[in-house]
Amino acid sequence: MMIDRLGGLDPLQNLQNTKKVASKPITNAPEDTFSVSQEAKEMAEAYYLSEVAASTPDVRSDLVAQVKEKIKDPNYINSAVISSVADRFLDSIGL
Repeated sequence: MMIDRLGGLDPLQNLQNTKKVASKPITNAPEDTFSVSQEAKEMAEAYYLSEVAASTPDVRSDLVAQVKEKIKDPNYINSAVISSVADRFLDSIGL
């Protein structure tokens, strides 16, 4: 009688051998990189700022309420306050 294969046909041994081969790291693989152009960065910033502007209310109701309360006080309105408001108004329109 003649026996050819002494090692046997163990499927587990075949599986272990394939795992050893597959687990070797590839050392010279190129890395993936990307870059964003300056124009794209500016467009992203403009988009972000437009979204912030769109979500911000046009009228700040908390400040309006504070001013209304101050105006109700008769001691608040005096010549110094009127002069200050007039100066700020004229400065804002460029006069």
